[in-house]
Amino acid sequence: MHLETLKTFCDLVETGSLSRAARLNLVSQSAVSQQLSALELKPLLERMGALEQRLRARPDMVTGTVRVAAVYSVGLHTLPPAIKRCLADHPQVSVRLSYRRTNEVYAACLDGEIDLGIVAVPTRRPQLVVVPLGHDELVIAAPPGHPIARRARCPLAALDGQPFIGFDRDIPTRRLVDGLLRRHHVRVSYTMELDNIETIKRSVEAGLGLSLLPAPTLVAEVRARTLVARPPAEGPFHRPIGVIHRRTRELSAAGRTFLDLLSAELAPTRRR
Repeated sequence: MHLETLKTFCDLVETGSLSRAARLNLVSQSAVSQQLSALELKPLLERMGALEQRLRARPDMVTGTVRVAAVYSVGLHTLPPAIKRCLADHPQVSVRLSYRRTNEVYAACLDGEIDLGIVAVPTRRPQLVVVPLGHDELVIAAPPGHPIARRARCPLAALDGQPFIGFDRDIPTRRLVDGLLRRHHVRVSYTMELDNIETIKRSVEAGLGLSLLPAPTLVAEVRARTLVARPPAEGPFHRPIGVIHRRTRELSAAGRTFLDLLSAELAPTRRR
């Protein structure tokens, strides 16, 4: 952005007149209009807002609101400890968490509706920054009475021809699982395709099929003995997790603090 364009904008705000702003800058009214159309106001205002927040904040205290959207399979099982720690360490920070489908998280991040998006199998886009957060191990989920439950580790070949429950086809974890099965020449029989990790687990519990799911999402069911989780013998196989935020939007102090906490808690570990 040129300094002359910013000066023209300031003169227009101060005078409230397009013609007077043009005279002050020795240009025509049409030139003023062209300059303003090229002025990217939204990113500028966002950066000014973040700067104002930093200037007002006490140096020894982090304050503000962090708007976060996460896919269900990560947000419901991985985020709560990090949010709890953030609120304990920084009581003046408010975390607004919502759960959405993957495409909705990306859209909300690009539109500036959220500060941070947390997704599985993140894809790089020119407008977004991707911060890796480690990965989840994929395991075979089965009811306790299924023959697979008798094995400590289970070859993927045991899934061949079995009724199978997976995510909807547009969800990145589904594409990851399909690619994994294809590489090992395993053909499953999809009986259900769902968009929610909790619904998938309930369906497996009901004996409607097997599934390949992230291990952290099965902790409660394994403890309650309603499901078993068996690592594939050919593994381990991992699902990457990442945080996305808009490249042209400067994170607030609260946003940077929350991102640092996530990275410290999740990135160094390989979660099972």
